[in-house]
Amino acid sequence: MLKFPFLLLGLIVGVIIALDATLDAAPLRAGVAKVDITHPDHPTRPGDKLYAKALVLSDDTTTTVIISLDAVAVGGIGYIKNDYLPNVRAALEKELKIKPSNVLINASHCHGVVCQEKDMEERTVQAVQEAYKKLEPVKVGVGKGREDRIMENRRLKLKSGKEADVRHAYSLPADDEVVGVGPVDPEIGVLRIDRMDGTTLAVVYNFAVHPIQGVAGGENTADITGFASQVIEDNLSEGAVALFVQGCAGDINPALYKDVDKPRDAEPLGNMLGLSTLKAVRTIKTKEAAPLKHINEPLTLPRGELQPRIYAQEARQKELLGTLQGTSLNLKTFLALTAKYDLSPDFPSHYAHRYFQEQALGREDLRKLDANNRKNLEAYLKNVLVMEELTRVQENLRLLKLHQAQHVAAGKRTLDVELVGLRVGDFVLVTSPGELTCQIGLNIKKASPHANTFVAGYTNGYIYYAPTAEQLANVGGAQEDSDCLLAPEWQKLFEDRVAELLKKL
Repeated sequence: MLKFPFLLLGLIVGVIIALDATLDAAPLRAGVAKVDITHPDHPTRPGDKLYAKALVLSDDTTTTVIISLDAVAVGGIGYIKNDYLPNVRAALEKELKIKPSNVLINASHCHGVVCQEKDMEERTVQAVQEAYKKLEPVKVGVGKGREDRIMENRRLKLKSGKEADVRHAYSLPADDEVVGVGPVDPEIGVLRIDRMDGTTLAVVYNFAVHPIQGVAGGENTADITGFASQVIEDNLSEGAVALFVQGCAGDINPALYKDVDKPRDAEPLGNMLGLSTLKAVRTIKTKEAAPLKHINEPLTLPRGELQPRIYAQEARQKELLGTLQGTSLNLKTFLALTAKYDLSPDFPSHYAHRYFQEQALGREDLRKLDANNRKNLEAYLKNVLVMEELTRVQENLRLLKLHQAQHVAAGKRTLDVELVGLRVGDFVLVTSPGELTCQIGLNIKKASPHANTFVAGYTNGYIYYAPTAEQLANVGGAQEDSDCLLAPEWQKLFEDRVAELLKKL
């Protein structure tokens, strides 16, 4: 007889608890702003500015700042110095009471020229201050887009089992030596933030590509991602800001990066990325009461042992030099003979009838000339291929020596970095200061317990390339495995810690 009243009472208590939890949950607020950071002495084309963009998120318990920079790196290399990050954080803590660990700064890795260091700090702080003043209740949603036309993996798999990469710093291996390429990640991770009236306040989008295409006139540029952000902003609500967060782009080049048949132009690639992002933005449904969580953790990684690899590359350099042989040809005669022998392989030195005339007379003067020329062509071409490999060896050897000197100067065998785990609603982001290669991001996404997990490199510092342990077995063959401070063991340490971080989110 009492069963029904007790069930009813339990239901009422449950509803009260749920309502109480809803009333206690602080609404998520957000503010966004952007400030021009273009260097005044390095002009851009009209509409192609470099920006510091700031998104402030707060639920009254946690306040988080996401800053995206049109810059090559946050310290380490380029125009932003190593004290930029701590100086910006200290200023924000002093003026806005924001915890330093809750400030996330990501560089797009474009190679544009930003303003002077002191100006950079002041303008970055200004962007955050302006965003903070605009805090308002918002709704958020997450989605995914796809873009696979604008990038390519720059690591080439060779018949020898080694790998080379596509760079302007050196020549590529011969086509018949290439047997494959590495992976790309076409996924665009999108966080959409709407005002309560449904208009869009901000879009955060994560994608992996080196924005190093440049523009035809050589002007200063925010490159692919700058153009993409402009397309997004132009097609959203008035005042909406698009913040690009660079992904695992360590081995991802723009498509046709070494094209010599038309001027370099990042704008078409950026337009495609922007439009593909907009497609995803328009499918996202936003909602209130999104959880906000920001975790910042230190991680100690092992430095690589580079001296043995330097010795190995020096030995290879010496070996290659020893194979160079004197030849009768120079570039002028090589090009002329190559054209003749490719155009008419059977009768390169004269018209066909002269060969038949000699044959009828029992002579082989032209055939002997051809045999000698082919021998000289082969010898000259062999020297060319050796020279091209030497350019790769020497450039990567330079990088190894640079980082060995940094190891010595550091005086320790480890490297201290910080990782960030950020959750905004169902949008989950983990970060690293390294130039993570594509496979690292693919691994993390596949293993994550969250459906919408995205990975960012180039964040809160800079530690050069962070390739996989497998790629590091190729040291000296490609930039990513030579322009690196880390030992192969770093990958497992990093991916294991990220897995723990994701569970906490």
